[in-house]
Amino acid sequence: EMELFTKTLFLCLALAFTNAPHAAMPDRCEGIEFDAITLDRQGNTLFFKGCHLWKGFHGSVQLSNESFKELDDVHHLGHVDAAFRMHNKEDLEDHDHVYFFQDDKVFKYDNDTLEDGYPKEIQQDFPGVPSHLDAAVECPKGECITDSVLFFKGKDVYVYDTATKKLKTKTWSHLPVCTSALRWAEHYYCFHGHNFTRFNPITGEVSGTYPKDARNYFMKCDSFGHGSQYKTPKCSEVKLDAITTDDSGRTYFFKDLIYMRLDTQHEGLHAFPIVRAWKEMTNGVDAVFSVTDKIYLIKGDQVYIYKTTAQYTLIEGYPKSLKEELGIEGHVDAAFVCPNEHTVHIIQGQTIRDVDLNATPRVVTRELPLPFPHIDAALCRPQGVDVFEGSQYYHYENVLKMAMSRMAPVPLDITPAMMGCIE
Repeated sequence: EMELFTKTLFLCLALAFTNAPHAAMPDRCEGIEFDAITLDRQGNTLFFKGCHLWKGFHGSVQLSNESFKELDDVHHLGHVDAAFRMHNKEDLEDHDHVYFFQDDKVFKYDNDTLEDGYPKEIQQDFPGVPSHLDAAVECPKGECITDSVLFFKGKDVYVYDTATKKLKTKTWSHLPVCTSALRWAEHYYCFHGHNFTRFNPITGEVSGTYPKDARNYFMKCDSFGHGSQYKTPKCSEVKLDAITTDDSGRTYFFKDLIYMRLDTQHEGLHAFPIVRAWKEMTNGVDAVFSVTDKIYLIKGDQVYIYKTTAQYTLIEGYPKSLKEELGIEGHVDAAFVCPNEHTVHIIQGQTIRDVDLNATPRVVTRELPLPFPHIDAALCRPQGVDVFEGSQYYHYENVLKMAMSRMAPVPLDITPAMMGCIE
């Protein structure tokens, strides 16, 4: 390890003081143990190794001081020990700023601009957190008990409460020593060697088969395949199976065996296998809707209900039949619940059937005609109802206006900003 550090140091010094050839740049597809990984304010993933930086899963290598020149001004090494993007919505002067740790110093950036007064001693900003860290990662309230930052050094984890500035120390001897850590799409990853292990940020528990090769998931390498094998579609080819916004504001679309969270452009749009979040849904979904702290997934004549905690949990006793749970039978094309309501609007062919979720037993309380021969998915937001058909959608003020409309409004095209598709 010391030999690798020495080689990296000499390479960085050579690149800093000479016009070293581009061929000297490292190739992350050969297998690299990263020093630090974090998201920036725009949701780009930054990978650091020595004095080098990769931006995004597809970005080419560059010198880190091209983007963050001050990192090289202090020790002339350019290395980063740890990095994270702050989650602290109570303090917007701090929220989404990126922190870098180098030896006993901390750097705070707003985009690519170093904040005044930095670098500082780590203790000035994070009392009790040691120097020469191995890794760091933010952990928002709801995923951790409070808004926190996890700092890693060896097998010890220092949990820092961003509001109270109190520090708790844990020892996770079962977890590999993390040389970098990343919160991505509400999951937590410890990187070690060219592998990663996903862990629970509260307990450190590892579930599933790990470690896995980071080149299969977190970067584009010709000889390695991405875990979901999902190819980004053209916007003109998008066809949804379902779409919903849950009680915490998370918006998802479902297609075949994958899902994508849509409200996280800030963290990068990305597709995952549905079974990763809802492990019982092995054959995709027909319709999905959310109400209070639950999300309902419908497939065939079965209804699966999950608690919308940080990790979705299937409620005991489910799945149940459509008839037993919602008082209906037959194929469901789409379903949605409008904000602050307890009626689910179920679309079957050219009929909308309303079911009061507070009633026992549940029965259809109203039937309305639908002015479409077929729809793929529907979503109700405070702004109104969006009905999706292929790569287009129609917007209505409310359900009644949609049902009473004799003519469909002008169709709107699905855009890259909405679905992560390409033009």
